[in-house]
Amino acid sequence: LPIFRQYVTKPKIVFWMQCSCFWVAVLNGNVVGIVAARGNEEDNTVELRRMSVDSKYRGKGIAKALGRRVLEFAVLNNYSSVVLGTTAVKVAAHKLYESLGFKHVGLVEHYSLPGMTHSILEQIFFQLRYHRYCLHLREE
Repeated sequence: LPIFRQYVTKPKIVFWMQCSCFWVAVLNGNVVGIVAARGNEEDNTVELRRMSVDSKYRGKGIAKALGRRVLEFAVLNNYSSVVLGTTAVKVAAHKLYESLGFKHVGLVEHYSLPGMTHSILEQIFFQLRYHRYCLHLREE
């Protein structure tokens, strides 16, 4: 894939704990995207975490390339599934996950971010939905 080679052929990999990786997409010396993966040996899954692409570079295939890198990591390390959770309100984010093969498997209404106090203002302005996605790589 040309877009994959262009953005993620020589990823910087930083291990912060066993079974985890962090990739950075760099274009012309600038960081344009990031993604992390954390393996869970108890249930043999990898969690896709913290995917973000600079707004100036969205729509160019960078997020898809980063997502594919996480899927490749999961396959190469014999994990059975990749999971993710998101509070993303943008339809494009959900379409991205589905285009990578993820299935929407759950929704939590009125989700609270860590540190929220549930004040009246937070209840009015921060009515978040937490979506769960899963991609099964093989049957256990």
